[in-house]
Amino acid sequence: MIDKNYLFLAGFPVLNTTDDALTDYISRRMDASKRSVLFFANTNFIVQCRPILKRMCNEDVVIVNDGVGMDIASLLLHRRKFKSNLNGTDFTPHLLEQSGKALRVFLLGCQHEVLNKAAYFLVHQLGQVVVGSCDGYDGIRKMDNLVDVINESRADIVLVAMGNPKQEEWILDHYKQLNAKFISGVGALFDFWAGDKPRAPDYIRKIRMEWFYRLCIEPKRLFKRYTYDIIIFLIFCIKYRNKNA
Repeated sequence: MIDKNYLFLAGFPVLNTTDDALTDYISRRMDASKRSVLFFANTNFIVQCRPILKRMCNEDVVIVNDGVGMDIASLLLHRRKFKSNLNGTDFTPHLLEQSGKALRVFLLGCQHEVLNKAAYFLVHQLGQVVVGSCDGYDGIRKMDNLVDVINESRADIVLVAMGNPKQEEWILDHYKQLNAKFISGVGALFDFWAGDKPRAPDYIRKIRMEWFYRLCIEPKRLFKRYTYDIIIFLIFCIKYRNKNA
């Protein structure tokens, strides 16, 4: 079983664990037919999802740390870093590869063209089974019976890529109605799988500067996130440093 060791940041209970321990925990819950919701908390997540924090505080939801900003805040408030950096881009394929069998995956979010390329990657590179998809624009607006469609697909896993806080809100609104045992918000993962956005080179990731690489690639979209939102994040961490805030 996983060690329930939490570091509280801005009131969010962020699990301090490793990728292998988290994989084992989720796999055990899936084998026991228990639902697990996984959220990757970076600085943007903390800022955007603060209004729905209370909805995340239940035994089905696991929040883990993503990015150097979370480590910096943890050092400032708790005098220690997280054991590992757990981002959805790296952890999701790790979980799938460690399953020992092909899992049935439903993809939700992004544009139709991106979904098709991400699905191809999942099948041909990761050896999984894609049982359905729905884009995050016209598809999700027009498909009133989306939960039924996902359940009819017999998906084991539902990956939701709509950005913070839309993906978290959708998951919290619907996960109890889903038969899938693992549901996760994965941000830009489909874009990476589709090859529409490049990952930072390994050496940049090792020195924890992937955020800067992404900022250079998409300055207009990410400038506010890595400037103004960082300030709001730090204010929230100080203001809500009491774990019960």
